Amino acid sequence: MAAGKVTLLILPGPEGKSEVERLVSGARAAIARDLIEKALQVKTIDEIIVATPAATFASELAGLPVVTELLDGADFHFGLRVWSLIEKHRIERLIYISGGSGALLSEEELATLAGLLLEEERLFLANNFYSTDFLALAPAQALLPLPPPESDNRLGWLLWEAGFKAAELPRTAATQFDIDTPTDLLILKIHPGAGPNTRAYLEGLDLGAAAARLDAALRAFTNREATVLVAGRVSAQTWRFLEEETACQAQVFSEERGLKASGREERGEGRSLLGFLLEELGPERFFRTLGKLADLALIDSRVLFAHLRKWPTAQDRFLSDLLRAEEIQDPEIREFTAAARAAPLPVILGGHSLVSGGLYALVELAWRGKSLERRVQVRPLSIPVRMNMKVKE
Repeated sequence: MAAGKVTLLILPGPEGKSEVERLVSGARAAIARDLIEKALQVKTIDEIIVATPAATFASELAGLPVVTELLDGADFHFGLRVWSLIEKHRIERLIYISGGSGALLSEEELATLAGLLLEEERLFLANNFYSTDFLALAPAQALLPLPPPESDNRLGWLLWEAGFKAAELPRTAATQFDIDTPTDLLILKIHPGAGPNTRAYLEGLDLGAAAARLDAALRAFTNREATVLVAGRVSAQTWRFLEEETACQAQVFSEERGLKASGREERGEGRSLLGFLLEELGPERFFRTLGKLADLALIDSRVLFAHLRKWPTAQDRFLSDLLRAEEIQDPEIREFTAAARAAPLPVILGGHSLVSGGLYALVELAWRGKSLERRVQVRPLSIPVRMNMKVKE
């Protein structure tokens, strides 16, 4: 077994500026509390560091056996801050978890990550190579010579370029689910895997009319007569998961994988087939057309916004996810959201997590208490090959 201590580094993120942003930041703080409580039970995790610009949350951790680093939220740069923490605390073997990730991770899974770090001298495991939310890394100092990225999305790319073999954890709801938007709160609120602090926080939230649409999703995934449309940054693994683990028919529009990590979003290079259709038809006809294709639509709206060269504020994005169109400042996003709410099929809007970890979590929930066979199992028939067949001219 390799020597060296294992450090868990959690970055819950800043407090939200608006009411809808604070819904998400509050959930991230509750998830961080649950992660701390689980990690304290893992003997192979030697140190827990929580780095946050949220002074109130930092004060709530007083008395716990954790190291709290209060960050400057006004000028936060992810890479510069994490690199400095690795140096300051001489971190050797690192489990990094971003704000909102790990909500469904169990104590046993944290122990497994720590154990893997202690078994290998050189290890890199990510929950998602193309958009990393958490990782296990040894040695942690391997990051220091690399250019520090502005966000964690590029961590996988950086380590691959540095010579680490790209390795991903098994794709499950626990490894893929992440709290990025209010849509993710809707899903987590009904998932039994949420920790006690998270559950207590979510039970006090009224998430409005958007929550009712999850019932339509849960019914559709177990209905052989239903068609579900999923659009956005959908990975091949998630597509295969839908095919294997649901009873419904799936129409998948996988577009702009790695939109942020590749820098295409920042450069304004996002392109979407559905985005072209939205431009051509306008929001109302666009959603009417989707109603002719499916019984339910789950849409990563950030791909459409990137295609339209729209950079809405976090407040407008989150209000759109909650279908609170009247409160949205940007007129185009307001029109788009109102059309989604009035669509002839249930539409669920969100970010990348909706079409990745959110899908895993929803499908898990859909099958609770159900005994229906998910897919008809067809046995392949083995036919001997006839070697001397000739084609008649």
